[in-house]
Amino acid sequence: MAHINLTINGRNFGMECDDGQEQRVIDLGNYVDAKVKTIAAAGAASNENHLLVLTSLMLADEIHDLRDSLSALGEHVESKDESDKQEEMVSDAINSLAERIELIAKRIQTA
Repeated sequence: MAHINLTINGRNFGMECDDGQEQRVIDLGNYVDAKVKTIAAAGAASNENHLLVLTSLMLADEIHDLRDSLSALGEHVESKDESDKQEEMVSDAINSLAERIELIAKRIQTA
């Protein structure tokens, strides 16, 4: 386990994380700290606990928005896949009809 230090809202926190994950956890801590500072600068919180709750809600809102976007994207991909399948079926039907037309044309020419 690796030991790192994070500073969030001017307070230092010692953290343990898996080896190799240090930079990821530091980046996440910096992201949280930036969100805390944004809310603090807006004067939206009456104390530190309130500030951290507001920050948590803001981050949870971001997560939900991203999940909704991902879900919509997944539905779009499924719709595209279905469209591709239908396009392939139409293409197969056209090719089959073209073969039948060629066969009929050959019969007419030999008659």
